[in-house]
Amino acid sequence: MKSTDYQPVVIPRSYHRIMTYQERDYHIFVSIPADPPPESGFPVIYLLDGNSVFATVTEAIRIQSRGPERTGVYPAIVVGIGYPTDDPYHPARFYDYTYEVPASELPGSPKGAEWPQMGGAEQFLTFLEEELKPSIENDFPIDRTQQAILGHSLGGLFVLHVLLSRPHAFQRYIAGSPSIHWNESVLLAKESQLPSLLTDDLNVHALLTIGELENDRRFLVKEKSLAMIERLSSRTQIRHEKNCPLLITGSFCLS
Repeated sequence: MKSTDYQPVVIPRSYHRIMTYQERDYHIFVSIPADPPPESGFPVIYLLDGNSVFATVTEAIRIQSRGPERTGVYPAIVVGIGYPTDDPYHPARFYDYTYEVPASELPGSPKGAEWPQMGGAEQFLTFLEEELKPSIENDFPIDRTQQAILGHSLGGLFVLHVLLSRPHAFQRYIAGSPSIHWNESVLLAKESQLPSLLTDDLNVHALLTIGELENDRRFLVKEKSLAMIERLSSRTQIRHEKNCPLLITGSFCLS
């Protein structure tokens, strides 16, 4: 860079801290709306892979919530859960977002090397529930009845794990192109146990999306996602709400 005096760009009303859990460091990014909080508190969106998507989601909420009567998007607190890196992704996500499965169930590594350590999803979920969420609720005006979790790829896989094993943890689940092929046997087992976790007071919405052109025949993301949508929709307590022609999506409610 030449001698011109450039200053770092800062996202308005956004903050950063480091939390350590089980000797693992997490970089937590938080953005808060400019509006005064409603009496019940702000909705909150928890983002996996925070290094890659925090700024994008923060700006989308900031722009769209300027006219909520037109967009349906209201001011919300955004919490990105990231790692100690300037890269968009960190190898630790392989551990945090997956359950341990036999090597025979894993896809082949593109470069022929061994995959990073896996199997820490339950520990990571405990961190979210017992450390991160209480900290955010203590520091900011949060509406605990409007909490969402969003993840893509392996992050989407983790979102499905939470939905199927602890459906009361959040009220909105958003899984984009979930890597079901990584932990399919675990997910199928959790699906069969889901009805026993549903209670009369449960009101949960889930959105599962797949890009229209996703057609990698190695992983079958589209086919496996659509199959899951159909299985969940066929259960008597789960209502399938819509299909969108632009993206292949499944939106369903647990109630």
